[in-house]
Amino acid sequence: MNTLKLFVLLTPLLLLNGCILTKVVTVPMRLGGAVISIIPVVGNTAHDSIDEAAEIVDDVPI
Repeated sequence: MNTLKLFVLLTPLLLLNGCILTKVVTVPMRLGGAVISIIPVVGNTAHDSIDEAAEIVDDVPI
């Protein structure tokens, strides 16, 4: 039974590698940036900064 639990815990870790893992991180960042961009004066600047950070996370070689 312990081997089965270990297998169930390790399987998602193997599936969440590379591109999928970075998308799990960057999609909420981009969504937050889109919501912030609605603010009149500083919204676009904040959105651009968040989008740039998300691009850097996407480029991480995992």
